[in-house]
Amino acid sequence: MTAQPPASSGRAAATGPKTMSELDRLEAGLEYRYDDPEVARRKDAASAGCRRLNDCDPLDAVAREAAARDLLGSAGEGLDIQPGFHCDYGKNIHVGRSFTANYNVTILDGAPVHVGDYCMVGPNTIITTTGHPLSAAARRERKAISRPINIGDDVWLGGNVTVLPGVTIGDNVVVAAGAVVTKDVPSGSVVAGVPARIVRTLGDA
Repeated sequence: MTAQPPASSGRAAATGPKTMSELDRLEAGLEYRYDDPEVARRKDAASAGCRRLNDCDPLDAVAREAAARDLLGSAGEGLDIQPGFHCDYGKNIHVGRSFTANYNVTILDGAPVHVGDYCMVGPNTIITTTGHPLSAAARRERKAISRPINIGDDVWLGGNVTVLPGVTIGDNVVVAAGAVVTKDVPSGSVVAGVPARIVRTLGDA
């Protein structure tokens, strides 16, 4: 006689699938409410960490680096973040060796931000993984969506650059001051403008 599967207890059917929390939705790349208490606690912790970093003596490089490492998810050797740094979470930011962020850099890391080795970020630059719906009704509900950003090795983002959600920037890229990067940038490129477009190609060095 063919064995029969055990009878279901019916418990799963009774309870139904688990409802996703707003934090679950954020991490799954879905729309989420940014005023949800669990999501907001991340931002509050990041605000406290940014304040500790920005309150460091600007001449005490050791203390500044320690505060920055405590804030970020991971960082290679030679980390240098100047005063005025702000982020949404911190632990979603992963940078390689010899990373430099000049004054007043903001990284909104609702989703992960990965930056390679030997990268420089100019003053007043914004790297944002988070955007909002086009629907006014959804914005009234405090909805947002976060998409990862990936930046390769040897990238220089000039002053007042904006990198938008979901963008990947290759290796050995220069983004001119004031550019708004709305789509992927191939390795070995110089991009400029709003939106940023390739204006020159670079060699391997």
